[in-house]
Amino acid sequence: MSSIAIEFKDVTKQFNNASSNAVDHVSFSVNEGEMITILGTSGCGKTTLMKMVNRLYEPTSGEIRIFGENIADKDPIQLRRQIGYVIQQVGLFPHMTVEKNISVVPEILGWDQQRIDDRVTELLRLVNLDPGEYRERFPAQLSGGQQQRVGLARALAVYPKILLMDEPFGAIDAINRTNLQNELLSIHDEEKQTCLFVTHDVTEALKLGDRVLVMNEGRVQQFDKPEVLIRQPANEYVSSLFQSVVEGLEFFSQK
Repeated sequence: MSSIAIEFKDVTKQFNNASSNAVDHVSFSVNEGEMITILGTSGCGKTTLMKMVNRLYEPTSGEIRIFGENIADKDPIQLRRQIGYVIQQVGLFPHMTVEKNISVVPEILGWDQQRIDDRVTELLRLVNLDPGEYRERFPAQLSGGQQQRVGLARALAVYPKILLMDEPFGAIDAINRTNLQNELLSIHDEEKQTCLFVTHDVTEALKLGDRVLVMNEGRVQQFDKPEVLIRQPANEYVSSLFQSVVEGLEFFSQK
């Protein structure tokens, strides 16, 4: 039986001078090893929700637990070192080689050089970048898709149990985006991290998520398996969100 990896208990986040809550009394739990996609339009609160998991934002009220521990009781720096984090802008250090970018946290944690070298090689192979060709390159010498692969490798470097991904493929062209999605599914199957993946792309959410958490105006509208969301939407908002997918399936079934 899977243990609960992440739990939100009546969590609210209100920013200063805001007229409404960015996240509004949200409660849900994520099982260990699940890939959860968080879906919604811009401004719905999905990124704010994610950033509270690694304490980049602090909740106004409520409680967030990781493997049963209240994260408010943990040192935020230590917490972040245990959580992989990948964003759309990648955030690679431009003056560092690919190898050095991936090595940042292992070096902070005091890993010996041989262990770091072995892990860099392992991770580059995992994200389909030839170590001999790419480890000494700088970010400017990589395509957008290659930079995202390095960003993912860096996030996985110290075997995090939780991986947070904030629209990581949003700026990538369609073909490379599909390839990266497939690689992420393969990596998740191998590495077994608990993953929260923020996206505004309905198809991406359905493809990647074991379950999909649908948000609107700071609140969870529905949290369920992809097939349930399509066949049994909880309300009109969820129904409208997935209408294009339903219409597409109907179109192809008639051809």
